[in-house]
Amino acid sequence: MRKILLALAALGCSLLLAPTAEARAVPAPAQDEAAGAASSEVAVLAGGCFWGVQGVFQHVNGVTSAVSGYAGGEKATAEYETVSTGKSGHAETVKITFDPRRISYGQILQIYFSVAHDPTELNEQGPDIGTQYRSTIFPTSAEQARIAKAYIAQLDAAHVYGAKIVTTIEPDRSFYPAEAYHQDFLTRHPDNLYIVINDLPKIADLKASFPDRYRADPVLVSASAQK
Repeated sequence: MRKILLALAALGCSLLLAPTAEARAVPAPAQDEAAGAASSEVAVLAGGCFWGVQGVFQHVNGVTSAVSGYAGGEKATAEYETVSTGKSGHAETVKITFDPRRISYGQILQIYFSVAHDPTELNEQGPDIGTQYRSTIFPTSAEQARIAKAYIAQLDAAHVYGAKIVTTIEPDRSFYPAEAYHQDFLTRHPDNLYIVINDLPKIADLKASFPDRYRADPVLVSASAQK
């Protein structure tokens, strides 16, 4: 779908798309990591097209980096054309580096489940269909896996959604950065039809639902590369 939109954008065309689901009021996790002295931690999350997920977390206070990429498959197949077939095992994923003294892993997950994507959609997200768009948490530690599992159970028990959460937890998976043209896509192409319909509303939802967590100026991959 995004390939079509990129091609149409070059021709000045437009296409009607179904917008993704609106944000939900999601309770904070009952179980979270204990505060520590570490200044940096990594969360690896997949929730549909990485353009929107990256864009959301780039606007979150306490996040120091958000990089689009691939996880779930092998290094040899971690490239867009192969991942787009849905046969590589990869999911479009975002590696989020954050300061746990400012925002916890559980709070990262709260944003992920409320505004970044719909965790009840199996192998699809909005207009995008395929296992590469699955809802998946790739924990970087046993503690993260425990918190994620407990939070999913908490949200299901509270019947926050109208359907069961289908988010999977896949530990011990490597993350591979995506091609440069995918990085900072939301910021660089705010007028892209896909972004306007599917992803800019997520940024608005983040600001409305988590005003204390929202930062107006996104932390960009391109800015980090220039340092």
